[in-house]
Amino acid sequence: MLKLMFASLRGLLRVVLALIILFEEWGWEPLQRAMAALGRLPVFRHLEAALRRLPPYVALVVFCLPYLTLLPVKLLALWLIGMGHTGLGVAVIVLAKVLGTAILARLFALTQPALMRLAWFARWYGRWIVWKQALLHWVRTSAVWRSARALKLRLRRLFRRSTAPRSD
Repeated sequence: MLKLMFASLRGLLRVVLALIILFEEWGWEPLQRAMAALGRLPVFRHLEAALRRLPPYVALVVFCLPYLTLLPVKLLALWLIGMGHTGLGVAVIVLAKVLGTAILARLFALTQPALMRLAWFARWYGRWIVWKQALLHWVRTSAVWRSARALKLRLRRLFRRSTAPRSD
């Protein structure tokens, strides 16, 4: 019985982590590109250049700052939900997640070379990538994922047919 309970909890945890990672994967590159576009503005160009030159441990602190600064915002969102402002609280959490992902993605792109000079970071990052790829492979080969993808493709074809110019 206990073994079944732990297996169920492990499966649930795996699904939750997969959903979080899929969200991150979906948003990471587009948000990073949007932040890179902002980085081309003169006011940010110098800041980004300075971030690229940071020593490894300073780069690590800068990379961790978004998590620490968004924690109070997320706590505020939970307080709003607790006070009955569910929609506003959820909106704050979603906005904080999107903004945090955008900033983190750009900071990682700027500080990754410095971070990889830390042997322990490079080792854990390598392990993280392998674990994440295995989890994403598990998700993408699942029946639910394949069915959702097939439905998405059918809907896309249907939409294209319905919006295509008619040659009557």
